[in-house]
Amino acid sequence: MITRSRRVAGWAVHLYTALGSVIGLLALLAGARGDVQEAFLWLCAALAVDASDGALARLVGVKEVVPEYDGAELDDIVDYLNFVVVPVFLMLQMGLLSGPLGYATGGAALLSSAYRFCHADAKTPDHFFTGFPSYWNIVAFYLFVFDVGPGVGALVIGVLAVLVFAPLRFVYPSRTIFLRPLTLGLGLVWSVLGLMTLASLPERATGLAAASLFYPIYYTGLSLYMQSTGKHAS
Repeated sequence: MITRSRRVAGWAVHLYTALGSVIGLLALLAGARGDVQEAFLWLCAALAVDASDGALARLVGVKEVVPEYDGAELDDIVDYLNFVVVPVFLMLQMGLLSGPLGYATGGAALLSSAYRFCHADAKTPDHFFTGFPSYWNIVAFYLFVFDVGPGVGALVIGVLAVLVFAPLRFVYPSRTIFLRPLTLGLGLVWSVLGLMTLASLPERATGLAAASLFYPIYYTGLSLYMQSTGKHAS
């Protein structure tokens, strides 16, 4: 039975997801002021919302209690803002991308991700992401901390923009049962290291950032292993 309280809970979850758009605006404003630390902290908050709203939606059963509202589309809109538009803006604002090549590769990131977000196979039925899953927020963080030049930044962004179209499957951490406790546990450690790195700004704690690279390496290795062995996420 769909009670009033369940309907309210469903709408509350959608509101929680939508608040990510406000967080994205705050990140943009911080970046425009040149406050890189605050901008990345807002992106961390956006990541926390994105990591938790799906679990809340499944707990409440939003598709059942609010069937007239498409929460998945809302999630995609907010994710495109926070994990594509805002990071590309920050990379241009911080000089990680510059000049015609920088704008071209930044545009490539925007366009490739726009294509992937709207593609029917962006997420497989067994909960994998198809192609590089547009983690531009994480890419921007590492490029900034390691203080790469605009040439290296353009190369990295260009390669990853191409990989958005690659026939590769990447793990959806919260939906993948295989090794989920390990994946989530390591993800928590990575989050702590990332926050410690941000807390060190304006000094660039490259040692902490380098140590945190264990998780992107693990994530990529796990994704490739699952694809090569045909293991299912759920």
